[in-house]
Formats: sequence, C-alpha cells, structure tokens
Amino acid sequence: MPPANARRGEAELRVGGAMLVLRPSFAALVAAEAEIGPLFALVERAADGRLALGELAALFWHCAKDRPDTLTREAVGEAVVAAGLAGVTPALRVLIGQILQGR
Repeated sequence: MPPANARRGEAELRVGGAMLVLRPSFAALVAAEAEIGPLFALVERAADGRLALGELAALFWHCAKDRPDTLTREAVGEAVVAAGLAGVTPALRVLIGQILQGR
C-alpha cells in the first residue's frame, strides 16, 4: 500500500505488521459522526483530554482507506493501545486538522 499522502490530509497508523492509511474523506467522517456524535464535540473532547479510547479507535476505523478484508476493528483498537496515546497522537492531530480546516 502506498504511504499516506499529506496533501490529501492522510495519516498513518501501524496495525500489526502493516501500515494503515487514514483518509478523512467525507464518507468516512459522516460514518464516524453517525457513530460517535458531532465531530466538533469530538474535537473539543480531544482538546480537553477527554477523548475516549473507543472514540479514537472508531475515528481511525472509519477513516481507514482500503481496509484489508482481514482487518478487524478490534485490531485497530489493539493497535491504538499498543502504540499508546503518544504514538497515535500524530495521526489524530492530522485528522483533527482536516476536520477543522479541510483541505
């Protein structure tokens, strides 16, 4: 899989031995919002340090571009736990930036 394209607002997340590209497309953000609520509220919770682990995993899951059929949502959540909050913050920062500023 090609690396994330910063010009498209993409980020990367290592899941197992593979690098997953996260692209905050309109469809992905609508799906995330349907599950975890308004994106502006998500951004506010993140800024206040109140973003729940499940919300973070859900955002990454919905933004995952070209998800392999073998990838599970649980694996994405486990990757978040394995990397730790400091490890996934760069990807989260890119996605939040796209939510707030767009392309």
